[in-house]
Amino acid sequence: MSEPTGAVRYKGLRGVVAAFAQPGAVIMLFFGLASGLPFLLVGNTLSAWLRESGVDYGAIGIASYVTFAYNFKFLWSPAVDRFKLPLFGRLGLRRGWMMFALVLLAAGLLGMAAMPPTASLLRFMAMTLVAALAGATIDIVVDAYRVEIAPQEAQGALAATYTLGYRLGLIAGGAGILLLADALGWQAGYLAICGLLIIPIVAVLVAREPEHRVRERVPLRVAVQEGFVEPFRDFLSRYGLGLALGLLLFVALFRLPDQMLGVMAYPFYQDAGFSKTQIAEVSKVYGVIIGIAGALLGGWAVTRFEMRRLLAISAVGVALSNMLYLIMANHPGQTWAFVATLSGDNFAQGFAGPVLVAFMSGLVNRSFTATQYALLSALANLPGKLLGGFSGFLVKSDGYPSLFVVSTISIVPTLIVLAVLWRRMPVPAHSRTD
Repeated sequence: MSEPTGAVRYKGLRGVVAAFAQPGAVIMLFFGLASGLPFLLVGNTLSAWLRESGVDYGAIGIASYVTFAYNFKFLWSPAVDRFKLPLFGRLGLRRGWMMFALVLLAAGLLGMAAMPPTASLLRFMAMTLVAALAGATIDIVVDAYRVEIAPQEAQGALAATYTLGYRLGLIAGGAGILLLADALGWQAGYLAICGLLIIPIVAVLVAREPEHRVRERVPLRVAVQEGFVEPFRDFLSRYGLGLALGLLLFVALFRLPDQMLGVMAYPFYQDAGFSKTQIAEVSKVYGVIIGIAGALLGGWAVTRFEMRRLLAISAVGVALSNMLYLIMANHPGQTWAFVATLSGDNFAQGFAGPVLVAFMSGLVNRSFTATQYALLSALANLPGKLLGGFSGFLVKSDGYPSLFVVSTISIVPTLIVLAVLWRRMPVPAHSRTD
């Protein structure tokens, strides 16, 4: 198929510059902020709030299961892919769902502020679930939007600017909320953080709506067929059953070391003797800046180097970075150990982010963007979340060092799957070396 007249070719230095300069890259920055903001507020930051409220380690681990909303988002992604929302229909399919999810997120965060865990843990977790569902829906919309507004060869740049915005959201949902909690308390902090949602709301209003198929009214049988059956049938038919299952397994295992460690990271920082302000400064400001540097390098690497090798390097780097936490465990309360650990860990995670996003973006069919990408991104977190929920019990019985070692070793199955799929792994044309 010939390249359309006037199409941008994202090759060489000019191509890299063009990819990062496209208007969609700017929008992805603000949409990334919307995706990153709630992630810690219903995840690791929530663990710190629960720990300070006197909630037991095991309960903290179990409470992390509220973030399963991110892992099962493919269940409602077909609706996001096909149907406009009545109250937000004028904004279009993608922008309408984005606005709805932002409003729902604001309601969830405000509810958490109004009903803290010390008053009623059950009601608090119910509002946390609302915020998590909203955050997962934002992810569905943003992932679909990114894939639809630019060709595959520009996805690395979009993934990098998205990751930059995402990391800024993590700063707000990590360092920002910790500083506010230290000064004003957790409830006031969550209340204040809602103000940042104005930024992505404005971005929704000015963003361009991509072209896609929209079905207003169809019979239920047809809706189920098109929304739930066809996306999965298409994925299996394009790659074949064996390769399709192998790709899904690889994506599912890729972030296992990171996810296993993540849920107990904040309690570890606190038990290592650091205050919320210190955690905010090192982990959620300095560490996130290092992560942004890694993400920008990862986005650049996607436009220049072979995808399979980048996947292998990223996976190994993220796993080995978990061993750096042994430095902190052996030097509790030492700022230099905290900085050294977070430097390696956040850089490795930042680099791996655009690599995995670009890889998954290349696997989806644009006729089923939201559903197929939601499945892939959900799988990228599911095994780690399942095991991560029990990480509190591992720490309780064997201590933190055991968690660091086990999470590092968990990368071995990922590398085995990658080795098996190596020659059959689908990679972008510009990424091939053979």
